[in-house]
Amino acid sequence: MKRHDSDETPFSYPVKVGHISANPVDVHLEADDRELAGLAALWDVLSVGKLEADLKISRWKRDGVRIKGNVKARVVQACVVTLEPVESDIDEDFEHIFVPEDSKLARAPSVDAGEMILDPDGPDLPETFIGDTIDAGAVVAEFAALAIDPYPRKPGVEFEGHIEDTGEDDRKPSPFAVLKDWKKE
Repeated sequence: MKRHDSDETPFSYPVKVGHISANPVDVHLEADDRELAGLAALWDVLSVGKLEADLKISRWKRDGVRIKGNVKARVVQACVVTLEPVESDIDEDFEHIFVPEDSKLARAPSVDAGEMILDPDGPDLPETFIGDTIDAGAVVAEFAALAIDPYPRKPGVEFEGHIEDTGEDDRKPSPFAVLKDWKKE
């Protein structure tokens, strides 16, 4: 499992599927300064101070791959209220399964009517891969990105200068209201 650069993601760790066995292999990944700068640009944040992951990579079923682990990151974003830098720590456990593109396991189970049955709390459908390599670094970066707060705020900062809607104007006017000022001739 040799690491090399990739044009698609600033953080890459290709894993040869043929080298993966049923016994999990422990892998520790850590982004260097160049990769951190690339991730900050990709994620549109002020900076990424750290990205590291501890993974267990193993076979899943006959020809699939399971990547299970934990990702930790430190991200600095602009506060949505003050635009001042806000630092946040990410610490997420994840599990992701890959199967070859032609695998029957990549399709969701369905009922007779052809409707898909998806459990929102259940496992995600396996993702497919083409060829003989899976990029574990891209998986780590994706799970870290999903954990980034979309609306970061400095502690104690609240939105000010706006008017709360009291809801008084939400009532529909009566269709007879126009008649109240109508005068008889």
